[in-house]
Amino acid sequence: MTIGRLIEGRDAVLTCDVTTTVREAVSILAGRRIGALPVLENESIAGMFSERDVIYRLHESGPDILERPVSAIMTAPAVTVEPETSVMTALALMTRRRIRHLPVVEGGRMIGLVSIGDLVKHRIDAVESEAAAMRDYIQMA
Repeated sequence: MTIGRLIEGRDAVLTCDVTTTVREAVSILAGRRIGALPVLENESIAGMFSERDVIYRLHESGPDILERPVSAIMTAPAVTVEPETSVMTALALMTRRRIRHLPVVEGGRMIGLVSIGDLVKHRIDAVESEAAAMRDYIQMA
C-alpha cells in the first residue's frame, strides 16, 4: 500500500504560514486537538511546527517565544514523503527520525499529511485481515 492510496479522499490539511505567531499556532493545535501543523511559505512546505517544538523552546527561551513567528522555532526542513512511498518505508522513516507526522509532497507542493497513528492503524487493519483470512482458510480445510 502506498501513502497516496492511504490519503485518497481526505479533506484538506490544516496548515499555517511561516509568519503565523507561535501563540496563534498553539491556539490552533489546542483548538483542534492536534499535535502538529505543516508550515507553508509561498505554498511550499517550509517545516513542521509541533508540540515538541513549543515545549523545547519554552524551556530554552521562556514565554517570549509565543510572540515570534513559527518559522523561528519550527523543525526545518520538513521530512517529507511522496505519494508513491510505501507505508512500511514511511513507518521506518518515522521511527528512524523520531517524528510523528510526514507531509506528503508531489511536484513541490504538499498534497496531504500522514501521522504515525494513520500508518499504525493501516498495519493493524492489514494484520487483522490476514489473520481472518487464515482462520477462514483453516476452517474450510
